[in-house]
Amino acid sequence: MKVTTVGIDLAKNVFQVHGVNEHGKAVLKKQLKRRQVAEYFANMEPCLIGMEACGSAHHWARKLQALGHTVKLMAPQFVKPYVKTNKNDAADAEAICEAVARPNMRFVPIKNVEQQAVLALHRARQGFIKARTAQANQIRGLLAEFGLIIPQGMAHLTLRVPELIEDATNELPGAFRHLMQRLLDHLKELDRQVGEIEGQIAAWHRNNALSRKLAAVPGIGAVTASALVAAVGDAKNFSNGRQFAAWLGLVPRQNSSGGKNVLLGISKAWRRVPAHATDPRCARHSLCLLTQKGAGGELAHQIACAAPRQRRGRCAGQQECTCSVGAIGSRPRIPTRLLSRLPNCIVQLDRRRLKPHN
Repeated sequence: MKVTTVGIDLAKNVFQVHGVNEHGKAVLKKQLKRRQVAEYFANMEPCLIGMEACGSAHHWARKLQALGHTVKLMAPQFVKPYVKTNKNDAADAEAICEAVARPNMRFVPIKNVEQQAVLALHRARQGFIKARTAQANQIRGLLAEFGLIIPQGMAHLTLRVPELIEDATNELPGAFRHLMQRLLDHLKELDRQVGEIEGQIAAWHRNNALSRKLAAVPGIGAVTASALVAAVGDAKNFSNGRQFAAWLGLVPRQNSSGGKNVLLGISKAWRRVPAHATDPRCARHSLCLLTQKGAGGELAHQIACAAPRQRRGRCAGQQECTCSVGAIGSRPRIPTRLLSRLPNCIVQLDRRRLKPHN
């Protein structure tokens, strides 16, 4: 009984294994506990192993590759069509075994531990930013119940709340003042955590040659470069730049049939890279970064300052800039003659935020 292809349905404790021989006949159907997986495949002859790209998939892929097996990861939505009738662990493992042998299947590159560590930093930063925004909105909402309205923006919050707490003329009870101080301290702690993680990301970026090389591209900074290097890994997995753009999610979804092409909105596939790195809403920061890259800096500054000037701010590189930074809700109108001269990658990233006019 020689097993040539194996499908593993990953789980927390119980793994389902399905194997076939060179003729495609099922010769292995087995359940394994987590502690048994490594020992079982260490005693098996090298074969092709397929798994869904889900939690712990990259860990097991590295471990099984070290044992001499060929491991390929697939997106779960590509495996689902191969599931027959009802869904269970055995049917999932069989579907994975069937899908991994398809010649036109798309596979997910296996990440190393360094890539996973950097992506963990980005995900943690996203979580802290989301929690910080939620905390700020909670403070603003609670104060609004007492008729105290604070303008939008984190700076207004950190400046006005201490003044309101110390102001004896308002009608805030003592217990509520203590609560506001506690929430404000929590907000500052979240902001401190974001700053520390950003420092770790910047340190990794400085020590990584690929990330530094990517940051030399106009419109890409340390955060975006480190996120792309960690998420993509080996860019040779894409045959051309257009496929990379589709993987990133910069193309519309389709619902075409009968020769009639129906293009829908831009997909959210870019969520596979941390959102802050490729979110088109960060167009202002991308344009401000261009001003620091030497070549094309004058053009970028013209484009950035073509938008209505709302207030002086700082761009992502912490350099003073006269364009309105941080006003994500507004849509700058950029002259077509300037927008047409932008690099294609920046136009793709910022197309939804930059509205050309003649």
